[in-house]
Amino acid sequence: MKMENIRSPNCVFVGHVDHGKSSILDRIKGSNVVKSEAGAITQKISCTKVDFKRIKRISRGLLEKLNVELTLPGILFIDTPGHAAFTSLRKRGGNISDIAVLVVDISKGFKQQTIEAIEILKHYKTPFIIALNKVDLLTGWQKKDVSLLQSISTQSENVKVNLDAKIYEIVGKLYDYGFNSERFDRIRDFTKEIAIIPVSALTGCGIPELLMIITGLAQKFLEKNLKIDVHKQGKGVVLEVNERKGVGCVLNTILYDGCIKCNDVFLVGGSNGVIKSKVRGLFEDRKPVKESYAASFLEVCGPELKDVSSGMPLLIANKNEDEIKDEIQKQINEVTIDTDKDGIVIKADSVGSLEALIFMLKERNIKIHKSSIGQINKKDVSDAESQDNELNRVILGFNVKKVDSKNVRIVVNDVIYKIVEDFDEYVKEKEKEIEMNKLKSVQRPAKVAFLRNYIFRQSNPAVIGMEVLSGTLKVGMDLIKTDGSRIGEIKSIQENGKGVSEAEKGKQVAVAISGAIVGRQLIEGDVYVSEINEREFRKLKDMKKLLNSDEIALLKEILDIKRKQNELWGI
Repeated sequence: MKMENIRSPNCVFVGHVDHGKSSILDRIKGSNVVKSEAGAITQKISCTKVDFKRIKRISRGLLEKLNVELTLPGILFIDTPGHAAFTSLRKRGGNISDIAVLVVDISKGFKQQTIEAIEILKHYKTPFIIALNKVDLLTGWQKKDVSLLQSISTQSENVKVNLDAKIYEIVGKLYDYGFNSERFDRIRDFTKEIAIIPVSALTGCGIPELLMIITGLAQKFLEKNLKIDVHKQGKGVVLEVNERKGVGCVLNTILYDGCIKCNDVFLVGGSNGVIKSKVRGLFEDRKPVKESYAASFLEVCGPELKDVSSGMPLLIANKNEDEIKDEIQKQINEVTIDTDKDGIVIKADSVGSLEALIFMLKERNIKIHKSSIGQINKKDVSDAESQDNELNRVILGFNVKKVDSKNVRIVVNDVIYKIVEDFDEYVKEKEKEIEMNKLKSVQRPAKVAFLRNYIFRQSNPAVIGMEVLSGTLKVGMDLIKTDGSRIGEIKSIQENGKGVSEAEKGKQVAVAISGAIVGRQLIEGDVYVSEINEREFRKLKDMKKLLNSDEIALLKEILDIKRKQNELWGI
């Protein structure tokens, strides 16, 4: 018999590091997680179900003003250390993040991870609101033990103007990404505008209003999506895989549908395929339970779980095992595939991490040859080495260990935007290196002057003093006069009595020139330029961005000399 219930909605907190996600949740939960975290930055996913009674108590009667009859059993709040965890909250054909809170520091505004979060929220079509945190840090802000709107109304005019300026800065930024938004109390239609709620995690100001908006929107617009059959085989997603002392391998799992019981058979995705196991233990808030119903955050214990991948589905399979196995295998195949023929290799520690990284790279039109879950191995290095294009001989890794390789550039980090940033920087450096190597094969131009009173030998070869006015003078160059007539070939260059192969701008050197005689072709004080053929000229023109301004001006000068003899030269 089908038993329909309303489950708790899942509300995930996202945003740039250190903008206050965990601190706001601490206020809602009545805990103090932040102080226990390394560097006050969330290291692990944490989930807490806040029940109906606490929601009503914190919201201070504000919910009644929305004219919404509250039937939700509570809200499951999820705090994530990054977007990778957020993208793990998905299921086939959708995602299980019912609503999101994007936390933005009012003083710092949009940062890189804020933008990434908006792009992901938009991609997954997840409804969200903005918690504009640290309002207490606005210059002149006075703490008031009243509601948010009462507090704002009693602030000085300067504070009000500054607050509105900050809010409309966010409104403008969101508009750039296709979203209309407004301060929560000025919104007429919550289905068409993103609500912005000023809050202070430190003082608690705005927290009741934030909770009111989250609960009210979930109740009003998501209720149909929250109906579940509490007695059907449970469906969940693994957020993290951990070792727990005295228990063994545990799967931190969000159950988003149905129920799970001790001794249930379940299937879950792993690095080497579908894994079958049995529920040996269930824990909610570290306390053992015999069964649990959606939505809940659980630790699931069982045998053969060490190869389970974060982000993979966990489905109860007491019956229809083959059908369920096929469903999970499809998801495994989605993230362990060859994609573009040419491209880079990417690795990540979980499905969510991999999907987040793929999403960010695809947004930047970066081609991916292969993507998979797990540590970087010899096969990955071999795949990267086989790429014809040097720029594709790269492995990007999220939350994995770096390995040594002479032929492959390996970039790893636990922050996605840093991986993309470091990769962009590498590509720029590599492109410049490739172009500079091409430039080495082409003779760059030079301009020199015959120094007066520096004649060391008249001919066979003539040896004279020269100053390099522009470019780089090299052994083997032919010199021409400004009328285009040939002088001769440079056989050797000496600087301070030592032989050198080239001399740069500003150097004064002794130069031996074959085929020229001082007093005939070579006249003291004259200026000469290097001979360049049309093929080299065109190459240099194509690589103009690598030349300095003197060299570019010199190329134009040589072009003018050549075109006096041939109007079509260099075309």
